[in-house]
Amino acid sequence: MASRRQIREAVVQFLYCADLEGGADPTALREPFWDFITEADRRSLHLATFRTIHHLAHGRDGRLQEFHGRMQAAAAHLAAWPEAEGLQRELARIAELEAAWSSALAVLERLPRDDDDAAVAERFSAALTAFFLMDRELAASRRRFLEGLADVPALRGPLEAVAASVRRLQRISDRLRMVEEPAQFPEQADLAKLRDSAAAIRTLRQQTDALVDAVLGHKLAIDATLAAVVENFAPERIDPVDRAVLRLGTYELLHTATPPKVVINEAIELARCFGTTDSHRFVNGVLDRIAKQAS
Repeated sequence: MASRRQIREAVVQFLYCADLEGGADPTALREPFWDFITEADRRSLHLATFRTIHHLAHGRDGRLQEFHGRMQAAAAHLAAWPEAEGLQRELARIAELEAAWSSALAVLERLPRDDDDAAVAERFSAALTAFFLMDRELAASRRRFLEGLADVPALRGPLEAVAASVRRLQRISDRLRMVEEPAQFPEQADLAKLRDSAAAIRTLRQQTDALVDAVLGHKLAIDATLAAVVENFAPERIDPVDRAVLRLGTYELLHTATPPKVVINEAIELARCFGTTDSHRFVNGVLDRIAKQAS
């Protein structure tokens, strides 16, 4: 899960970006901001997802070869049953989609997995999305074929071999649903890394956005509090990073139950991390005065 430090670092970065001269509206800034902030984490998640897919696809070639071998005999039986034309079309559609599935996997396999370029990360994300969409379409086609076959008792025996191959291939897709939505399958211990990584990204954004909204909602009152302790205070006269750290710290001192010492120490560390050489001393002095006035 996202740590308290990660959340506060993200809040300071967002407040800084949103408060630069001519900065974007906070609402419009959110999506590009999160695309940037979570880029490395999303890349790691995409790579872990791909590796799981690759593992699950092991042995699929043999199942697919078996399916194509049995499909020829099945097609011959279906051709003799004009009323089963729909089943024949669906079986051909399955074969077509199986080939498209293999192509979608090949696209993933060709993407570099050790490149930290943002464009590569976006291509990986798009390729995963396309792959899962393809798998869902294929799974739906298999389901229609098997359900249609169940409605024609006379063909169940002759087509049982190809139906068994279809079901074997479908078992891979059943596992892929878990990979696509690991949070829906908490009992699957082997998907814990995917679940935890996705949850950490989601939690970081949710908690950061909530804290940002709280700070922005009290911005005028926060600046008034700062003006009471900073001589000749004007927001534009304070370094943008220091301003972001002070606004976050002031909000937490006045509107949360976090102990003042914790708030101030965290603010000092944020100032050291993002600010100038003297930022941590400035932030410490201002927040210490606010904490004493609020006590």
